[in-house]
Amino acid sequence: MSGLGFEEFVSREQTALLRLAVLLAGDRGHAEDLVQTALLKSYRHWSRVAGHGDPTAYVRRVLVTTHTSWRRRLSATEQVLETVPDRADPSAPREDDEELRTALRALPPRMRTAVVLRFYADLSEQQAAAAMGCSASTVNTQTARGLARLRELLAAPPLAPAAREESR
Repeated sequence: MSGLGFEEFVSREQTALLRLAVLLAGDRGHAEDLVQTALLKSYRHWSRVAGHGDPTAYVRRVLVTTHTSWRRRLSATEQVLETVPDRADPSAPREDDEELRTALRALPPRMRTAVVLRFYADLSEQQAAAAMGCSASTVNTQTARGLARLRELLAAPPLAPAAREESR
């Protein structure tokens, strides 16, 4: 048995899990809920999980499957709105990596998950496939398509404020 306690694990990995969840979910509030749920699910089986070595891969898998489950549930309950809610001021200063986060949010969820696991979490194709519950070739395909789409999104010049108004 590795002897790694749950509290020690959470102290060590919570920040990394939250960053991963933010990139998967695209929203910090949703990501915090996702990490909390994944940790709760993992805690229920902690003696078994920690007994097999480093539990990081197990908790990461729980995080990804929980995100997928929530995403499927939300897609079944989406509602059409008559008016678009107010959006943030587009002229507000953005963080350096906000453009990348925005492009990531534009990817379909499965494609975004593959890209984030491969390049942010630095997992191999096999590790990402295990976390996503699919084959390594699916991860490879989703990653390649995701990177191509990211290149397109990041290469496109942003619309000027006047052009944005004209396109509405």
